[in-house]
This record gives sequence, C-alpha cells and structure tokens, in this order.
Amino acid sequence: MQKASVYNLDGNKIGSIEIPKIFNVDPREDLIKKSIEVAQSQKVQVQGRDINAGLRTTAEGWGTGHALSRAPRIKGSGFPTARNVGRVPFARGGRLTHPIKVEKNIKKKINKKTKKLAIISAISASAKSDWIKKRGHLIDKVPQIPLIIDDKVQTIKKTSKMYSILCNLGFKEELKKIKKNYKKIRSGKGKRRGRKYKKSKSLLIVIKEDFGILKAVRNIPGVDIVKLVTLSINELAPGGQAGRVVIWTQSAFNELHKYEVSV
Repeated sequence: MQKASVYNLDGNKIGSIEIPKIFNVDPREDLIKKSIEVAQSQKVQVQGRDINAGLRTTAEGWGTGHALSRAPRIKGSGFPTARNVGRVPFARGGRLTHPIKVEKNIKKKINKKTKKLAIISAISASAKSDWIKKRGHLIDKVPQIPLIIDDKVQTIKKTSKMYSILCNLGFKEELKKIKKNYKKIRSGKGKRRGRKYKKSKSLLIVIKEDFGILKAVRNIPGVDIVKLVTLSINELAPGGQAGRVVIWTQSAFNELHKYEVSV
C-alpha cells in the first residue's frame, strides 16, 4: 500500500494518505488525444452557405447559334464576353461548386468506457515526473508528486495569500515562468477570427468544495481551478498533451478511491 504526504498551507507535512489505484494505470496517450479531439469538436460552431447564394442573377444561356458557349450570361452587361458569365461554378463570378453546408455533422463521438479511461490516463500521467517535465513544467523544488494539500486551502479568499501558498509548495519558478510567457499573439488567420491571443497553462488545482478559493485563484496567470465533479480531459491535458501539474485537496484526493479501474 503506497502512501503520500499531506502538506499544510506553509508547505510542511501534516500527515499521510493512501494513494488511489488510479495512479497505477499506465497512461494511454492515444486515448487522451482522441478524447481531446472529440471534446474540441463539440465546441465548433457549424457554418454553411445560403442555398440561393450565387443564383440571384439575371444570367441566362443563349443556346446555340451564336458562336459562343452556352454558359449563362448576365443581362445588360454589354458585350457577352467571358467576364459577364454568372451562376455556373466553372465561370469567374459564379457560385461555389460544393459549398459547405450546415447539415454537415462535425461533432465527433467517443464510447463512454474509452472516455473514462482517457480521463483516468490523464490523472495517472499528472503523477509521473517524466510526463510533467515533458510538458515543460518546473517541479524540481516541489516536495512530492502527486501533491496533496490540506482542505483549509479551500477557504482562501485573497489572491496574494493563494500566491504565497503556491510559492511555499515549491512553484515559485513555475509561476514566474508562466507569467513571463503567459500571453502570445497567435500566428495565422485565427488572430482576426476572435482568437488573437494564446494563453499558456500552468498549475491545476482540484477541489471538492468552494469556500472562496475560486475567486482567489482566477487572477493568477496560467493557474486553473476546478471541482472534482466537473473535472474533464480539457483541464487535465490541455491541447491533448497529458502531464499537467495537479494540486489535490485532501478531500478531492480521497474521492479518487471511488473510481473503478479496469484496464
């Protein structure tokens, strides 16, 4: 039976707790990426074209006998040259050949057991140092992975107090690094489509109940906080890359014993 230490708000040991079996599972990177792909597809807004787009024109074919192709030509546009052709897809100024349609099903699906195993894999990867360092997190001064903290942290209401607690737990260098590189301008066309900036992800704090900590954490760059009941693959493996640093409250960590592990 493996045990992990529990730390108080000052970074000192105050007890120990049994590690759930979920952390013994070998992470499946393929399932994690698949689950992230499905989750991202659920957020995409469908788009399409008007059925009559490109067809609202006076263009009409002349038929044969004019030494011209039978392509529809716009009326009243002068001499019937190629630039006055409309309506047909193969002509300049014509409609799209196969426009995208709102009927297209862009939302992907995943089996319940596969989704559950993906979340279990992501939780297990968050307790492995090699996976965490692969994501670029600085954890050399962190006393223990996985890191469990006393439930009193859920009552913290000040951002400054929460920041000092994270520094006491060995995350000072991590927080400095993420603050320096937190916000970057996206490359490509996305910057003019409502997603100009990219934001880096750092620590994830998993709690069981909120007594004010949500407001205390939300203003620390790169740090996210989530209740265990709403924990998803998006928080555990942002961008499909598992190994995010997770800080568990003692009560939330105990709840992991309820997960059925069958692989």
